[in-house]
Amino acid sequence: MLKLQPARLEFTADGTPFSAEFGDVYHSVHGGPAQARHVFLGGNDLPQRWQGRQRFVILETGFGLGLNFLATWQAWRSDPQRCRRLHFVSLEKHPFTAADLAIAHRAWPEFAALAERLQARWPALTPGMHRLYFEDDQLVLTLVFGDATTQLRAIDASVDAYYLDGFSPARNPELWTAQLCKGLARMAAPGATLATWSVAGELRTALAAAEFDLEKRPGFAGKRQMLAGRFRSRRPERRPLPVERRAIVIGAGIAGSSTAHRLASAGWQVSVLEQAAAPATAASSNIAGMLRPLPSADDNRLSRLTRAGFLAARNLLTSLPDARWSACGVLHLARETEHAAQQRRAVEQLGWPPEVVQFVDADEASRRLGQTVKIGGWWFPGGGWVQPPSVCRAALTAFPDHVAVRFSTRVDRIEQVAGGWHALAADGSLLAEAPVLVMASGAAAPRFAQFAWLPQRSGRGQVSHLPPTASPALETVLFQVGYAMPEVDGVRLIGASLSYEDEEVDERVADHADNLARLRLTLPDFATGIDPATLSGRVGFRPMSPDRLPIVGAMPLPGGAANRRLRDLPVTPGLWCVQGFGARGIVWSALMADLLLSRLEGEPLPLENDLVDALNPGRFLVRGQPPETAGEEESS
Repeated sequence: MLKLQPARLEFTADGTPFSAEFGDVYHSVHGGPAQARHVFLGGNDLPQRWQGRQRFVILETGFGLGLNFLATWQAWRSDPQRCRRLHFVSLEKHPFTAADLAIAHRAWPEFAALAERLQARWPALTPGMHRLYFEDDQLVLTLVFGDATTQLRAIDASVDAYYLDGFSPARNPELWTAQLCKGLARMAAPGATLATWSVAGELRTALAAAEFDLEKRPGFAGKRQMLAGRFRSRRPERRPLPVERRAIVIGAGIAGSSTAHRLASAGWQVSVLEQAAAPATAASSNIAGMLRPLPSADDNRLSRLTRAGFLAARNLLTSLPDARWSACGVLHLARETEHAAQQRRAVEQLGWPPEVVQFVDADEASRRLGQTVKIGGWWFPGGGWVQPPSVCRAALTAFPDHVAVRFSTRVDRIEQVAGGWHALAADGSLLAEAPVLVMASGAAAPRFAQFAWLPQRSGRGQVSHLPPTASPALETVLFQVGYAMPEVDGVRLIGASLSYEDEEVDERVADHADNLARLRLTLPDFATGIDPATLSGRVGFRPMSPDRLPIVGAMPLPGGAANRRLRDLPVTPGLWCVQGFGARGIVWSALMADLLLSRLEGEPLPLENDLVDALNPGRFLVRGQPPETAGEEESS
């Protein structure tokens, strides 16, 4: 994905926002809000068409200054018959910074309160999809930062109304092509409409060829005409709404708790079954874990997923007042000189804003850490530590009317029945029933027959707890060949070991010694004089996938992959999984829960199509088990 080039805020002599790059204005000189209402809301017959609906999806081809979104938000918010949930998906090749948005929005005092909320949640300017929630999660803005000519095909959505906005076809012809119009038809829901201020002949021809019936309507202010259209195809709805919103979630670790929280936020009734006496007692039980992305110069799938996961996790954490975490920053030091050069090159090529990642030299790294180090590395200002058990507790209790948790409840097996799933105890008694069952039990999942074929294995990890007086104080999270946390609850946590085919549940002195030795490669005097035999810590078993990516989606039927594409695999009705988080449970959890809910609800997905496919459990059936890939391990 290409480096983002933010837009520059400029104005014409009369104060209209203007783009020098495209030589065009962002809205009519006769008034932006009135144009948005006349052309885009009126052209799509809104708000009438969303009234009484469970879900309504709008897609816009140029977010610009957010004027159309603000006008739509205001209209939806003011409508007592509004749809239950409104999705607004918008593409933008050159997004503005939050600071520039704040300046531009001053021109529209009628949107002041809404504009401030948008600015407060405006994401870091990194490529890809960014999901923002408003109005108790019932208004969802999905921003796609990238070129619409390439990114439109990455979107999975069933769209009810299109806002075809952007600079004029003469100034920006790439945005108005026949190929783009075919992309609109691909996502059009039955009866989808469109509206645009442009009535260019080539555009009308392209839209007509893409099965849109068109009509000219009176234009706004000085423009004589505008264009409205309706999708003529009679194909059925590709993303139907769920018949019932009830689910069983097995597991109350970071995966299960986040999933239950996201389902509950959308009105689902969720039964969470956990064999332990409290949440987060297995792989999610550490006192603290690390939160940060993992960049790469080529912005590969792992880079894109950890970036999206990192940003989604921060959004979730800020919405859970009782979750314990600290944005103290993460210092990821290079292993050696060549690695430092790779880290520096990645920062330069990606062009992410400095609030997401910077490369710092050894002197700056030492200052940030509060200890002397010999090499520089990545500095993640927004990263930090997170206490997973507190997140799980906060997530499970955020919607008490929608989430029922049963602790000390071991599910022996699951069975498909007419209309859904049963979770059964060892004596055959029914623990829970629902149309949907989500497996989020981590390393325990393969013991269930329906998940035994998954190539997930257990990775044993041991962390060590140091007393705060036994080592130098750290100002931030440190990672190199091992990691160390600032003091949390009177403990300095370091780690972590990793071994496979290892079921030892007790702590090992050798692993404590290894954790200390790896930290001393970075800080030679770290914890001088500590006897590993005197240390305590915690052992957890991480659910590891062969390709180090999560396993999230509908469960395919084993043996059903012959000559099939991934998305054509037959699936087991109502059976889903959120598995394979490995050592990145904190990074993955919020994003994967959002993806699962979006799939269940038939809503626009929060990730690009290729990333969704990379997470699909069926990937192991279509191409065979992927090879093991090297990956740096970290606390989950």
